[in-house]
Amino acid sequence: MRTRLRQLVVSAVALFTASTVLPSATAADGDRASGQHPSHGGLSAVIRYTEYGIPHIVAKDYANLGFGAGWAQAADQVCVLADGFVTLRGERSRWFGAEGITDFSLSSARGNLSSDLYFRGVRETRTVEKLLAEPAPVGPSRKAREMMRGWAAGYNAWLKQNQITDPACKDASWVTPVTELDVAARGLAIAAIAGEGRFVDAITTAQPPTGVTGSGSPASRAADATAVTGAADDLWGTGDMGSNAVAFRGDTTANGRGLLLGNPHYPWQGGRRFWQSQQTIPGRLDVSGGSLLGTPAISIGFNSHVAWSHTVSTGVPANFHQLTLDPADPTAYLVDGKPEKMTKRTVTVAVKDGAPVTRTQWRTRYGPVVNALGAQAPLPWTTTTAYALHDPNATNLRFADTSLGFGEARSTDDVLDSLAEHQGVPWVNTLAADRAGHTLFTQSQVLPRITDELAERCSTALGRTTYPASGVAVLDGSRGDCALGRDTDAVRPGIFGPARMPKLKDTPYVENSNESAWLANAESPITGYERIFGTYGTQAGLRTRGGLKDVAAMAERGDLTVRDLQGQQFANRVPAGDLAAEDVARACAALPGGTATGSDGKAVDVSDACGVIGAWDRAMDTDSRGALLFDRFWRKLPSSPQLWKVPFSAADPVRTPNTFNPEVPGFATALADTVTELRAAGIPLDAKLGDHQFVVRGGERVPIPGGAGRLGVWNVIEPTWNAASGGYTEVPFGSSHLQAVGWDDSRCPVARTLLTYSQSSNPNSPHYRDQTRLFSEEQWVTSRFCEQDILNSPRLRVIRVSE
Repeated sequence: MRTRLRQLVVSAVALFTASTVLPSATAADGDRASGQHPSHGGLSAVIRYTEYGIPHIVAKDYANLGFGAGWAQAADQVCVLADGFVTLRGERSRWFGAEGITDFSLSSARGNLSSDLYFRGVRETRTVEKLLAEPAPVGPSRKAREMMRGWAAGYNAWLKQNQITDPACKDASWVTPVTELDVAARGLAIAAIAGEGRFVDAITTAQPPTGVTGSGSPASRAADATAVTGAADDLWGTGDMGSNAVAFRGDTTANGRGLLLGNPHYPWQGGRRFWQSQQTIPGRLDVSGGSLLGTPAISIGFNSHVAWSHTVSTGVPANFHQLTLDPADPTAYLVDGKPEKMTKRTVTVAVKDGAPVTRTQWRTRYGPVVNALGAQAPLPWTTTTAYALHDPNATNLRFADTSLGFGEARSTDDVLDSLAEHQGVPWVNTLAADRAGHTLFTQSQVLPRITDELAERCSTALGRTTYPASGVAVLDGSRGDCALGRDTDAVRPGIFGPARMPKLKDTPYVENSNESAWLANAESPITGYERIFGTYGTQAGLRTRGGLKDVAAMAERGDLTVRDLQGQQFANRVPAGDLAAEDVARACAALPGGTATGSDGKAVDVSDACGVIGAWDRAMDTDSRGALLFDRFWRKLPSSPQLWKVPFSAADPVRTPNTFNPEVPGFATALADTVTELRAAGIPLDAKLGDHQFVVRGGERVPIPGGAGRLGVWNVIEPTWNAASGGYTEVPFGSSHLQAVGWDDSRCPVARTLLTYSQSSNPNSPHYRDQTRLFSEEQWVTSRFCEQDILNSPRLRVIRVSE
């Protein structure tokens, strides 16, 4: 029976693809060849599903490939996708009311109303249409546009031909067809999520002063440099996104081929989830990996020759221009002494069960006027001063072409070439390895072209504090000579060209855990880049230090295989525990009478905690006893330079600082409060981690391994503490699309993957929790990439989808 099924599958795919194989494009053909024969209606694709609902999509060209991807994504994630399109159309208030927001995937807006005001403003000014009309590489290429068009058609075809079973949007009127414009708008919103997307409230509420004078009035308030610096660190830290990745050179591996482990930390709910697939255009493209929802191309993945991953970077993706206002008009600003009127954007939003709301937004040559950086750092619009945000990713639709270039790459050099050609990566680093044994790290991202020289010459008083401290530039907007300028190799003015990007090629390993480029390889540090990219010579976090220690030891040991990458992912080692647990246990045991005073002033018997921490295995496995106790203690322990007896040394950045100092302020209080917290929740101090770190899927409690980045754990899990419900009861974000990739002497990659939260958000889907169970058990999916592997799948299911 299985043999007959395979024969039918081979025949069906052969019939579909035999007459549609695209000829290989020559260098002169360029984009025209890769996008030839665009389909006009009648789009279709073959989708072959293997274990865990992973689709392998085969199509004759990019439009039909997009069609298959749109169809398959809708089948798994229709409600999440539809919710995101409501956001992009500025219709959340219309459907869900003005208060609250249920979709944090595309902006950090605190409410539906401000989200709608922002996104309707983008739509009504036709920002996306203007970018789509730009010729490549400034605008998207033909093949990228064809994929967008095809994706929209596939999503719409699925809606037309299927019934929604997900209770999140079953029978919902807000689930409607989409267009190519919607798909492009989603890509633009993802690119701008770290820039304008973080300032939606500040953009939509910024209004000119009323003109009242006196103490505390708009005329007298000024931005606080300390508050702005602190807010910038919070805003552009990894926040709800992060990542680890490591690539190993061929001379460290068992067979001379490269190896890559990718471990992005992204939200477990909403539109920034990854979704797995393999995409194939015979003779043109064959790539497997994870796509961010609503995007047609593979975002992180591998093919027969190269594998790549991204890590959230330390580059600051936006800057400010401090405006000197016209004394006669607070909506006009001076440039070289001449007044320039702000652009007024009036937007009206429909509101469910209420009257429409109309608000005004203000824009300048630099970007929108904003009134704050985060919730605690006002940027007051006074009668003399205002602040404009400049985000070059708010006009960046080039990430799709960059990713398609990765999918077609045959080497790490090709990956670098795609980055240089398209310059579309918004807020991440790129790490890659290839079959020939090469490695690559590069911070090739779209950043405002703020050189240290420009910041020195043009920073305002506020900027002279914020730029050195956090990389946030505040430039004098009244001076024409403070324009950002243009690098000769940049695709657009105002951004850095490839020559200025930090990069490191062909070292034994490259690794990044959301620190700067400096320690991509601890033995070959990168220096000399502009401050806006990040720092160097400064103290690294425990996750970076632990990761570097691990991967350097692996490279030194050599003979590495994919199995070693799998081991690194699930080692669940706690560097904070390695450095401090023994000293914490000893200091705990030395407390007089075995008691400590909690923050409420009450004495607490902590003697049992001493032995539990001392006996803990220094891991965050589901069966680790003492892990939860140490985790909760470490979270309560205040950060302080006094935490370590041996201070940081730039000459030894991986091993310093070290040696825990039990005299650090707050030590005993943190210990007492932790013991009180766990006892009040009825949680034993020596409880297994998995008994109290879990998610519930379909009524099933699934234990979750891993731990907080603050502890230094590679396998990052940032769960939600709810003592009343039993401990850590949900995971907002953490390890997501995992891939461990190598190559052997065959054409097929040797790859293991895992999508931690599973392929579908629909609780009625068989793929709602299947890979989450695997993650709980620290198991992997063996990737089926080559044809015979796909045909050998015991779960093989084949469909042909069409309009």
